[in-house]
Amino acid sequence: MAGVWRCMLAVMVLMCVCLWGSSEAVGGAKSRPRPQRRRPKKPKVNPIDVTPPAQNIDMQQMTGTWHLLNTASKCSYLINHGTKVEPTVMTLTRSSASDQTLSVSSKTRHINQCWEILQVYNLTPTPGRLMLKGARPELNTEIVIGETDYSSYAVMYYQKQGKITMKLYGRSVDNLSEPMLTKFEQLAAKQDLGLAYLFPFPTYSHCGDVDQDHVINCVPTC
Repeated sequence: MAGVWRCMLAVMVLMCVCLWGSSEAVGGAKSRPRPQRRRPKKPKVNPIDVTPPAQNIDMQQMTGTWHLLNTASKCSYLINHGTKVEPTVMTLTRSSASDQTLSVSSKTRHINQCWEILQVYNLTPTPGRLMLKGARPELNTEIVIGETDYSSYAVMYYQKQGKITMKLYGRSVDNLSEPMLTKFEQLAAKQDLGLAYLFPFPTYSHCGDVDQDHVINCVPTC
């Protein structure tokens, strides 16, 4: 049972890069359908591919602690539980400038208990683009650092199976600025993530040290 809770927490609470579907009702039979010309299919474009990373991104400057301030997503978990999100902090570390991975520690609270989720982001040939490997290649999560000044904020895009989640991180919860939040809202709107899909995260009561019984190791995958 503990293993099930760990998996649910890692996938649902932290990533929230999940799938959502839609269903369409079909009705009204046609007696004599007329043959129609097939329209040429437009080439499929991944949303992440039209989201260029920040220019000349320096991954070494991205290391350190980031507080999750806001998330834009159509993830069903957030839509149903977005008012109950818990303060979340992410720490990025890199052993050396030549290392092609970032170690990721995310801490959050679930049912009054602090948890830590360990992951690894793989660097790609494109600076500012990362990969979080899934159990299968089709479950990989592509990550783009869209905007950052390294010292106060970072906007990151997460794409899994063609669906985008955006996250606004801050170095501190004390330097929130209206222009920063407005910019995030504008960028989210370009991804068809309006105000109804924005979920602010608490800026207080973050978790400190976590005991080993509540560490979820998702390296290399969960």
